[in-house]
Amino acid sequence: MARVALPRICIALGFPDAETLLAHARREYDAGERFFEFRVDYFADPEQGIAAIRKFLARHSDCSILATCRRHQNHGRFNGSVEEQVHILESTIGAGAKAVDIEIESAENCGERLDVLRSQAFLLLSYHNYGGTPPLESVLRRMGRVSADGYKVVTTARKPSDNYRVLALARGNTRTPMVLLAMGEAGFPTRVLSTAFGGLYTYAAPTSAEGTAAGQVSARQLRHLYRVEKFTRDARIYGVIADPVRHSISPAVHNRAFQARRTDAVYLPFLVKPVQLKDFLLFADKLPVTGFSVTIPHKQRILRYLDVIDPVARRIGAVNTVWRKAGKWRGTNTDADGVTVPLGRHVRIGKSSVLVVGNGGAARGAAFALVAAGAKLAITGRNPDRVRALAKACDAEPLSREQAESRMFDVLIHATPLGMAGRAEQCFFDGHIPAKLVFDMVYNPLETALISKAKDQGAEVICGLEMFLEQAARQFEIWTGENAPRAVMQRAALEALAPTPAVG
Repeated sequence: MARVALPRICIALGFPDAETLLAHARREYDAGERFFEFRVDYFADPEQGIAAIRKFLARHSDCSILATCRRHQNHGRFNGSVEEQVHILESTIGAGAKAVDIEIESAENCGERLDVLRSQAFLLLSYHNYGGTPPLESVLRRMGRVSADGYKVVTTARKPSDNYRVLALARGNTRTPMVLLAMGEAGFPTRVLSTAFGGLYTYAAPTSAEGTAAGQVSARQLRHLYRVEKFTRDARIYGVIADPVRHSISPAVHNRAFQARRTDAVYLPFLVKPVQLKDFLLFADKLPVTGFSVTIPHKQRILRYLDVIDPVARRIGAVNTVWRKAGKWRGTNTDADGVTVPLGRHVRIGKSSVLVVGNGGAARGAAFALVAAGAKLAITGRNPDRVRALAKACDAEPLSREQAESRMFDVLIHATPLGMAGRAEQCFFDGHIPAKLVFDMVYNPLETALISKAKDQGAEVICGLEMFLEQAARQFEIWTGENAPRAVMQRAALEALAPTPAVG
């Protein structure tokens, strides 16, 4: 079969009934998509899938269909024999499918039937590993013993460096047409970067339904947020390291900023577990990553892996912004500006009494910035020992929650994860909030339980989004040397935080 020119994004459609599958396919077609995987193994009777292919192509002949009938033994839903699987794939080609996907385990038991398939359609040979990312050159050697038009290698990312091992396969085998992906949230970067590294295409979920594999996002996100068809092989790669990272709006904000400044760059969410920081830095060196944001739980631990730390960040003992310059990793803390700039619009910091709630990296950044600005500072939190240590480090007054609640402050700055999406009902204070102005660093949701309670008692409030945007703008300027497009970044943040409308 001659090489088929396939679009960069394939919408993976796996539904147990034909009408649902066709409805999603039509919706994606109307949005401009032209390449679809029909998972016929999702049907109790695969003949329904064959009929669906025929019906869809009768009205949308400008589309390419990739047909897949994954066997149960390979995490699919088809319970028949290899012989029956091949027969179904032949029938999908008869219905108009331009490409078929068959797993290596089946292909090794097909013999000449595979040559027949390949003579009629683009034959994609696939390997899936749902447990991890094994040595991949040996996987490719195994697959190379079977002739195909393209080779799909899909693993599961357990740590950041697994992404590089998958992507590097394309760079080391430039003459072999490949689709390369790592499943799971930790493997998400491969879904954005694989085509830039030489992969044939990437997979996306339909806009209003779950995908067929962990980590898939919609084509709309891949095209408009990550711009997979726009950034080049030489694009600078940025990102945010966190655990969890899925809730972060940083990719929405920074990618839109790069777009506004016409910068050849992409910003990705990197899931990095607390024990994986060293692994991430090795991965970032190889990829290479140009810079990254640092958030919970890494702001303090990251210091030991940096070559150069600016004096303010070293004094704070926390870094939220890292970049590479002259081969060295450099770190700073833009959280300080994120606190003092919005707060300075409401009060004279040097004349104010301030209570900081928390003792992690964000609290440290706030505490040192406020002391430097002349505020009279007190600190409280859930861990008395850590509260005392931070208070001693920045010459502040340590308070228990009960002591804090018995006082009244000009300003309260909340710097714990309480109230974040996933724990939105939580609030550090059960009763009265002891401040005239309440500044919550949590920005998702926009109105936290703390902010809501503060409004009810008549306090002035500053939402976490103001801090987020200020520190993000400073990051953008450090990384690019250009003025941050602040209005664009604010619009992107508000859109990302808006509730998703329900799909009927």
